[in-house]
Amino acid sequence: MSPATPAPRARRYDPAKTRAAVTSQYAHVRRVVGELTPEQFALPTRLGDWTVRELAAHLAMAVGSVARALRLPAPAEPEVALLDWPSATAPYAADVDERVHELAAGNDPVELLERTAEELAEVLPPEPDDRVIACLPGAMPLGDYLVTRCLELIVHSDDLAVALGREIPFDRHALATTARLLADGLAAKAPGGSVEVRVPPFAVVQCVEGPRHTRGTPPNVVETDPLTWIRLATGRLGWAEAVDTAAVSASGERADLGGLLPVMS
Repeated sequence: MSPATPAPRARRYDPAKTRAAVTSQYAHVRRVVGELTPEQFALPTRLGDWTVRELAAHLAMAVGSVARALRLPAPAEPEVALLDWPSATAPYAADVDERVHELAAGNDPVELLERTAEELAEVLPPEPDDRVIACLPGAMPLGDYLVTRCLELIVHSDDLAVALGREIPFDRHALATTARLLADGLAAKAPGGSVEVRVPPFAVVQCVEGPRHTRGTPPNVVETDPLTWIRLATGRLGWAEAVDTAAVSASGERADLGGLLPVMS
């Protein structure tokens, strides 16, 4: 009998750098949205029926959830581990969609983003990172929840950039955090050691049950850049398309991750 696959170890994130990354990436978003014309707010996005206006509202909602949670009583203990978060959000998509449409219809996007930034700056600094907050899909320590805000900001900054046909800066630490969380999410979803997934320079994980690699070059390797990985792991890019266009390299008979992606939908 083969030994049981060990559970992936939770990665440690620097809390101060995470807070700075959230603030930095959100500032990039606010700067871009503040320059948009009414015609640009009406542009379609790759997110169903959302226009840029709804996308901007969602970015404000994603960050504003921190301030809203900090104003509520702290739950007794965490309910969701950070590694479980990427695969636990899908059931709430319909509720999020409804709330986004309400926000977009009732608020000026620029004012909403700025007001959210002010609220965050007011309530976040004095709070400890181990403070448990009520959030979806379940209570988490504040420090872990801010890691998920990096992911939300990077993923939707990319959505915004694609919709507008322009580049939006990525905070390096926020980008790294997002790539790592999604890579770790894959390892948690498909534990094992037969495939090595490389996202240089930010992440390397082993996943998928099968013969475990210990020395030398692994027989099954998947490698891609951070943004391609993020798009794959969130369903913005299909596996077959990524392989066909050489956006990802995959070698070995077990290196097809198409059935395991997206990690987060």
